[in-house]
Amino acid sequence: MRKLLSIFSAAVLAFWSCAAEDDSTYKWRDSWDKGITPVDPDNPDLPEIVGKPRYVWIDAAANYPYYANDAAYIAADCERIAKMGFTDIVVDVRPTSGDVLFASSVAPPCRRVAAWVNGRYRWVERTETFDYLSEFILAGHRAGLRVNAAINTMVGGYHSSIGDEGMLYSHPELREWCSVDNLSGGLTNSMDDPEYGPRFLDPANPQVKEFLLTLLGELASYEGLDGIVLDRCRYDDNNLDAGYTEDAKAAFTTYLGEAPSQWPVMPQGQTYISSNPSQLQRNWLTFRCKVIHDFVAEAAETVHQAGPGVRFGTYVGAWFSDYYRSGVNWTSSTYNVKTNESTYRWVPNNYQKTAYADLLDFIFLGAYAGTDGIHGSWEWSMEGFAKLGAKRLNGALPFAAGPDIGNGSGFENGHQEALMPDIIQTMMDSADGLFIFDLCHIRMFDYWDAIKEGIDQYLETLNH
Repeated sequence: MRKLLSIFSAAVLAFWSCAAEDDSTYKWRDSWDKGITPVDPDNPDLPEIVGKPRYVWIDAAANYPYYANDAAYIAADCERIAKMGFTDIVVDVRPTSGDVLFASSVAPPCRRVAAWVNGRYRWVERTETFDYLSEFILAGHRAGLRVNAAINTMVGGYHSSIGDEGMLYSHPELREWCSVDNLSGGLTNSMDDPEYGPRFLDPANPQVKEFLLTLLGELASYEGLDGIVLDRCRYDDNNLDAGYTEDAKAAFTTYLGEAPSQWPVMPQGQTYISSNPSQLQRNWLTFRCKVIHDFVAEAAETVHQAGPGVRFGTYVGAWFSDYYRSGVNWTSSTYNVKTNESTYRWVPNNYQKTAYADLLDFIFLGAYAGTDGIHGSWEWSMEGFAKLGAKRLNGALPFAAGPDIGNGSGFENGHQEALMPDIIQTMMDSADGLFIFDLCHIRMFDYWDAIKEGIDQYLETLNH
């Protein structure tokens, strides 16, 4: 364990001492407007982007069978994605196993994932050794796309029906990095949770933070990379049960100025905040948001120093009304949550100090409504998600919004081609850009032509 941490420390010092200072650090934030997004000056061969940006997400596990062992598929799909009218790809390079698909001195390489293949989960092994991220950067830029890398952040392993995978399982000495959850049987290390899914790390653990910042420094140094997006930069959102490690308790004690009078703070099995939470509970939920805010602040600084000009952002669910359960306040610091959000009347006056939108260059809002929820003014409609998101972000930064076209209600079995143009135009009217999750669903349900038609129709409106 000490050897592992010494490697982390050395890497941190190396990239900080070599980081270049450049006035172009925030150039992307200034260039993204509602008309023309200029070509990246560091990549002069990329064409100008007409209209608002259009992003497609490429999940690591879901697309692993196509790309892990054949770079030709990467090149072919980048060409096809560009011809559809997308301007950007978001390539997941750290699945929930916590292993990585880029060169790292501190994280193990991703050699297999549990993927859904032919109606069931199977292990998909990686036998090739080409640099996965570099291939996407090269192929994406050749096609005229900007390339953004995404990582699953506060996770380190995956427990599935066919077995376990990831850095927490290959390095059991990292067990102390895990979240501790307040389950029905008492405080439980995430590694011991019987439910299938990601194993979450503890955001309050200094070693976890050091590891992730080192990892982000390595990623931001990739030649040609245009942006970095943090996914799952949060606590486990199943309930309000996550985060009860000794590191968290010590940090919470410092935050309060005294030891908490109750530990765990929330009752076992509680899913939502009560109508009249105690002051300790209010402080605990605010503290968790502060932990995430402070990490995002350091992550932004790390990325901008290690990769001047690399955009930095996060993905969050647009359902802000109950996002406190994940320990995230993704609003702007200029937006008053307490007075504007009916489900946040409980927050202390200092809650808005945990808002982190102002730290980012861009953000993705998952507007994951179903097929019958394209239009509306409320949460759980795509249009409502985007418009409420714009209000909550209050102009602090540009945002892209869009649906999950494979898992949302009504999308599960495909055959929704006719909806794509309406979805695209609605998102373009309501947000600063379009975000589609995920490429695997475009492929699975053969939505290539339908999405191209929708983007073409949007671009045609710019000429009138």
